[in-house]
Amino acid sequence: YKLDSRDILNSMFHGFIYEQIRTFIQMRTNLKVVDNSGAKRVMCIQSLRGKKGARLGDMIIGSVKEAQPRGKVKKGDVVYGVVVRAAMKKGRSDGSEVQFDDNAIVIVNNKGELIGTRVFGPVPHELRKKKHLKILALAEHIV
Repeated sequence: YKLDSRDILNSMFHGFIYEQIRTFIQMRTNLKVVDNSGAKRVMCIQSLRGKKGARLGDMIIGSVKEAQPRGKVKKGDVVYGVVVRAAMKKGRSDGSEVQFDDNAIVIVNNKGELIGTRVFGPVPHELRKKKHLKILALAEHIV
């Protein structure tokens, strides 16, 4: 079955707008940086979780694509990061689900220590299970 523009307009008119599928954070995913390390945007190079990709609380390796002029990290640096917000749904043991509007990370060093001193925006309490207690301590809101 082939779709043409008339079918697409017709389906939009009838309210059948298809939702974008949210997936794992994988290679070439652009992420927002939500700490004061100096980076603004990072592209994921590798997920340190497994083949599928990273989710909330997982570590990734990324390349800094945008940075502030006098920050601790520069454009082109290869950095480690912890995923603190993911657009993919994450189920909780009480039956509820948590999902964010964007994909965001906090930059850490290879030992897992934070480079920045502040964390902006909400972070999920699932980070407690992954032993990222310093991020939770510095966060503005815990969801």
